Amino acid sequence: RSFTFDYVFPSDTEQEEVFQDCAISLLDKFVEGYNVTILAYGQTGSGKTYSMGTALDGSNISAEHITAGMVPRSIHRLFNDLNDRKSKNPSYQFEVFVTFLELYNEDLVDLLNPQNRENIKKGKNDLMIREDSNGQIYWAGVKEIPVNSPKELLDQLQQGSSYRTVASTDMNMVSSRSHAIFSVILKQTKKKPKTLTSKIVSKFHFVDLAGSERLKRTNAVGDRAKEGIAINGGLLALGNVISALGDESRKATHVPYRDSKLTRLLQDSLGGNSQTLMLACVSPADSNFMETLNTLKYANRARNIKNKVSVNE
Repeated sequence: RSFTFDYVFPSDTEQEEVFQDCAISLLDKFVEGYNVTILAYGQTGSGKTYSMGTALDGSNISAEHITAGMVPRSIHRLFNDLNDRKSKNPSYQFEVFVTFLELYNEDLVDLLNPQNRENIKKGKNDLMIREDSNGQIYWAGVKEIPVNSPKELLDQLQQGSSYRTVASTDMNMVSSRSHAIFSVILKQTKKKPKTLTSKIVSKFHFVDLAGSERLKRTNAVGDRAKEGIAINGGLLALGNVISALGDESRKATHVPYRDSKLTRLLQDSLGGNSQTLMLACVSPADSNFMETLNTLKYANRARNIKNKVSVNE
């Protein structure tokens, strides 16, 4: 079978090479004012969280560390670029904010807001997915935290990751039991001639999807099984959206974004106003052949999607 991708990396590729080839051009677009999304997809245990670098512990916060994935490298590079711009143009100003959401059993959880987590335990949830007048998706009630340095930003990522729902299954000791979206929001102000001021707001979403899993292979029961069913439900809806958008014949006019909160959250990233990269992680093991094939088909379809992007000025 043949598939077409923009990049293919063997399993011994260094993280730095993946970052240089895939992420740097997206970072430049982000600073120019475009929305950007990097989406990690694949079966459980195939290396999504590792490649994204969202599972930080205190030891690997430095960018030089060999295991630093897409997120830590992107953050260090972003602040270097912004500080360079500021030093060349004193009237240039920027603010950086972060949000960190997880979608657990179809419930939105704000990982950076302890109050929200308490409310959910009591059966109340004030987080909403809304659409603004331009048709862009935004998340109401989510806490945006201002950050001034790579360390502050990665501290927030580490703190949020520590609250993320993980558990052990037969296929993965630390299986993510939720889809996570870590977003960096950049607000830039530039002075233009004739006393005009230009304001640009762009968002960079790092999406670490929970792995697709077959219950008979993970041997999950009880809560683990319920989580697996919710994960697979979201991924199925995502697959349907990708199929509708990537359909070459364009027979599908309806795109089922509302079938799941996951696809609603990612509506801009898929077929909307965003530069999107899908990172498909596959396992080299023979026993995972079917899952690997499904992942490749999924990513190959996603590559046909055409997004319409514009600067958010």
